[in-house]
Amino acid sequence: MQIYNSLNRRKEEFEPLSPGKVGLYACGVTVYDLCHIGHARSLVVFDVIYRYLRYRGYEVTFVRNFTDIDDKIINRSNERGISWKELADKYIDEFYVDMDRLGLLRPTVEPRATDHIGEIIALVRCLEEKGLAYEVDGDVYYRLQGFKGYGKLSGKNVDDLLSGARVEVDDRKESPLDFALWKKSKPGEPSWPSPWGEGRPGWHIECSAMSQKYLGETFDIHGGGKDLIFPHHENEIAQSEGATGKPLARFWVHNGFVNIDQEKMSKSLGNFLTIRELLEEVHPEVLRFFVISSHYRSPIDFSKENVAVAAAGLERLYQSLERLDEKAAGGDPGPESPLDERLSIWRQEFIAAMDDDFNSAAAVAVLFEASKEINRWLDEAGDGVVAPAAARVAAAFRELGQVLGLFSETPDAFLQRSSGDGDELAAEEIEKLISERAAARKAKNWAEADRIRDLLDEQGVVLKDGPEGTRWQRKR
Repeated sequence: MQIYNSLNRRKEEFEPLSPGKVGLYACGVTVYDLCHIGHARSLVVFDVIYRYLRYRGYEVTFVRNFTDIDDKIINRSNERGISWKELADKYIDEFYVDMDRLGLLRPTVEPRATDHIGEIIALVRCLEEKGLAYEVDGDVYYRLQGFKGYGKLSGKNVDDLLSGARVEVDDRKESPLDFALWKKSKPGEPSWPSPWGEGRPGWHIECSAMSQKYLGETFDIHGGGKDLIFPHHENEIAQSEGATGKPLARFWVHNGFVNIDQEKMSKSLGNFLTIRELLEEVHPEVLRFFVISSHYRSPIDFSKENVAVAAAGLERLYQSLERLDEKAAGGDPGPESPLDERLSIWRQEFIAAMDDDFNSAAAVAVLFEASKEINRWLDEAGDGVVAPAAARVAAAFRELGQVLGLFSETPDAFLQRSSGDGDELAAEEIEKLISERAAARKAKNWAEADRIRDLLDEQGVVLKDGPEGTRWQRKR
């Protein structure tokens, strides 16, 4: 397995610190608002990495934190007239609503910063003892120029940063580059007792303390969005390695940015999209498929056209699965089919793609090729398809898709509700018309039954009558 290491800017062979076990830390969200599509990309990327490492047989300890105390949380809670904790709890609950819809697995540990104040204080004291932190009037700062390796992740030079620094308002700091490890609380702000007085942790120190607690002083993979490389991850390295003298993470993995219609997403441009808003129009699995259809390090452009392409592609995969399911049934193993020998090849190609720096785009291409072979086999074999053979192919196809978090629904359920816009009939209207058609058929009113079928066909809805009733799906 080869992973691109942001620290060394090249792919490197992955061997975990402990054979068969992987420690993975991904920076979580600051819980003061609903998550947006940029969060969705990073969260889905690391969910796929987690799933794949487990698929490859590793015992994975996956840690993803919540930043539940921060200036933004305090300001937002004051605006709404509620406590910081009430606000944080609300948006942690909302986070799970969105993530469950996107099909994310729960990490092994999901620590909150405020549950680890003791560990944070201990780490700050350690840095203070080593001469890498200093206190001024209840605030504690990291002495950046005391850490020789600063800039190795981002490639930034300390002298360049100093020359480019703006005039620092807080002249209490030894250097404008020094950053807060502990902040003295202002009147009315949440606070915790510490050796430096009542205060709260800085952002960067939280992740250093939590990763160290759950994964140790050095662990295998640390990840997050590309925007976190500087200053957050750079500062984490300075804190953690300054305290322990050991490498923080052996591999640094960062996903690329999300643009909206080829423009950077921002509230000022009016193109800021929350996951909640997106899922009103886009099937959750289509959004996931859109994300994984590109390599995680490349930028992706969210647009209606690109999402429509993703929706059409996922529908094709589900349609192949639906055809297999219609042929599959229990029973004896049955004779081998021409596709049986292809199953292991699909797995090998899929693993080769994902072993190459978690290349989910290449893995999706393997699924599309498998889908073509499945449809060709079903077309050519016709009634000669043996049910157990179809079941074996369906199981193998599902297995690979589920590594990417796909095929979470039955084909029937997905194909009925995966697509649609405001001009199409709602699912409830379709079901009502199907019931009316069933009543017409029971009354042997064939003309009315045909009229309803034709009406639905004009609206892009295909009906499939079977022993268990009538199923439907939208046409592309």
